[in-house]
Amino acid sequence: QVQLVESGGGTVQAGGSLRLSCAASGDTICISAMGWYRQAPGKERELVAAITSGGRTYFADSVKGRFTISRDNAENTVYLQMSFLKPNDTAVYYCSAGSSCTISEYWGQGTQVTVSS
Repeated sequence: QVQLVESGGGTVQAGGSLRLSCAASGDTICISAMGWYRQAPGKERELVAAITSGGRTYFADSVKGRFTISRDNAENTVYLQMSFLKPNDTAVYYCSAGSSCTISEYWGQGTQVTVSS
Protein backbone atom coordinates (compact mmCIF):
# COMPACT_ATOMS: atom_id res chain seq x y z
CA GLN A 1 0.00 0.00 0.00
CA VAL A 2 0.96 3.60 -0.57
CA GLN A 3 0.29 6.67 1.54
CA LEU A 4 0.19 10.15 0.00
CA VAL A 5 0.35 13.51 1.76
CA GLU A 6 -0.27 16.77 -0.10
CA SER A 7 0.90 20.21 0.94
CA GLY A 8 1.19 23.70 -0.48
CA GLY A 9 -2.44 24.65 -0.90
CA GLY A 10 -3.72 28.07 0.00
CA THR A 11 -5.24 31.27 -1.31
CA VAL A 12 -3.75 33.29 -4.14
CA GLN A 13 -4.92 36.14 -6.36
CA ALA A 14 -5.78 35.57 -10.00
CA GLY A 15 -2.65 35.56 -12.11
CA GLY A 16 -0.54 34.30 -9.25
CA SER A 17 1.31 31.05 -8.74
CA LEU A 18 1.28 28.20 -6.28
CA ARG A 19 3.23 24.95 -5.98
CA LEU A 20 1.70 21.78 -4.58
CA SER A 21 3.79 18.92 -3.25
CA CYS A 22 2.90 15.29 -2.64
CA ALA A 23 5.10 12.91 -0.69
CA ALA A 24 4.58 9.16 -1.03
CA SER A 25 5.45 6.53 1.54
CA GLY A 26 4.89 2.82 2.02
CA ASP A 27 5.42 0.52 -0.96
CA THR A 28 6.90 3.29 -3.07
CA ILE A 29 8.90 0.84 -5.19
CA CYS A 30 5.58 -0.20 -6.70
CA ILE A 31 4.57 3.28 -7.85
CA SER A 32 4.19 3.70 -11.59
CA ALA A 33 2.48 6.94 -12.61
CA MET A 34 1.64 9.83 -10.29
CA GLY A 35 -0.72 12.69 -10.87
CA TRP A 36 -3.05 15.38 -9.64
CA TYR A 37 -6.83 15.51 -9.71
CA ARG A 38 -9.07 18.34 -8.64
CA GLN A 39 -12.71 18.73 -7.71
CA ALA A 40 -14.54 22.04 -7.60
CA PRO A 41 -17.93 22.53 -5.92
CA GLY A 42 -20.69 21.10 -8.08
CA LYS A 43 -18.28 19.54 -10.55
CA GLU A 44 -16.88 16.08 -11.15
CA ARG A 45 -13.34 15.21 -10.19
CA GLU A 46 -11.02 15.69 -13.14
CA LEU A 47 -7.48 14.64 -13.93
CA VAL A 48 -5.32 17.76 -14.09
CA ALA A 49 -1.88 16.34 -14.79
CA ALA A 50 0.01 13.07 -14.65
CA ILE A 51 3.58 11.90 -15.00
CA THR A 52 5.06 8.44 -15.49
CA SER A 53 8.16 7.11 -13.79
CA GLY A 54 9.98 7.81 -17.05
CA GLY A 55 8.95 11.45 -17.11
CA ARG A 56 6.20 11.35 -19.72
CA THR A 57 3.52 13.93 -18.89
CA TYR A 58 -0.14 14.62 -19.51
CA PHE A 59 -2.11 17.83 -18.94
CA ALA A 60 -5.78 18.60 -19.15
CA ASP A 61 -6.66 21.13 -21.84
CA SER A 62 -7.91 23.53 -19.18
CA VAL A 63 -4.46 23.84 -17.59
CA LYS A 64 -2.14 23.20 -20.51
CA GLY A 65 0.49 25.90 -20.76
CA ARG A 66 -0.15 27.13 -17.21
CA PHE A 67 0.62 24.11 -15.02
CA THR A 68 3.74 21.96 -14.86
CA ILE A 69 4.11 18.57 -13.22
CA SER A 70 7.45 17.20 -12.08
CA ARG A 71 8.65 14.23 -10.09
CA ASP A 72 11.54 13.27 -7.87
CA ASN A 73 11.64 9.48 -8.04
CA ALA A 74 14.43 9.23 -5.47
CA GLU A 75 12.36 11.05 -2.85
CA ASN A 76 9.01 9.72 -4.09
CA THR A 77 7.60 13.20 -4.43
CA VAL A 78 5.50 14.77 -7.17
CA TYR A 79 4.95 18.50 -7.64
CA LEU A 80 2.37 20.60 -9.42
CA GLN A 81 3.55 24.10 -10.31
CA MET A 82 0.51 26.25 -11.04
CA SER A 83 0.97 29.60 -12.74
CA PHE A 84 -1.37 32.22 -14.19
CA LEU A 85 -4.06 30.94 -11.88
CA LYS A 86 -7.70 31.69 -12.59
CA PRO A 87 -10.68 31.79 -10.24
CA ASN A 88 -12.06 28.64 -11.87
CA ASP A 89 -8.93 26.79 -10.79
CA THR A 90 -10.38 26.93 -7.28
CA ALA A 91 -10.84 23.35 -6.10
CA VAL A 92 -9.60 20.66 -3.76
CA TYR A 93 -6.54 19.13 -5.34
CA TYR A 94 -5.77 15.45 -4.78
CA CYS A 95 -2.52 13.63 -5.36
CA SER A 96 -2.68 10.14 -6.83
CA ALA A 97 -0.28 7.28 -7.40
CA GLY A 98 -0.70 4.05 -9.31
CA SER A 99 0.77 0.82 -7.98
CA SER A 100 2.00 -1.86 -10.36
CA CYS A 101 2.13 -4.32 -7.46
CA THR A 102 -1.50 -4.12 -6.38
CA ILE A 103 -2.93 -2.77 -9.65
CA SER A 104 -4.54 -0.04 -7.58
CA GLU A 105 -4.65 3.73 -7.43
CA TYR A 106 -4.05 5.55 -4.15
CA TRP A 107 -5.18 9.03 -3.13
CA GLY A 108 -4.09 11.73 -0.75
CA GLN A 109 -6.38 13.64 1.57
CA GLY A 110 -6.57 16.69 -0.67
CA THR A 111 -5.46 20.29 -0.29
CA GLN A 112 -7.60 23.37 -0.92
CA VAL A 113 -6.58 25.87 -3.58
CA THR A 114 -8.53 29.11 -3.72
CA VAL A 115 -7.96 31.71 -6.42
CA SER A 116 -9.52 35.10 -5.76
CA SER A 117 -10.47 37.61 -8.43
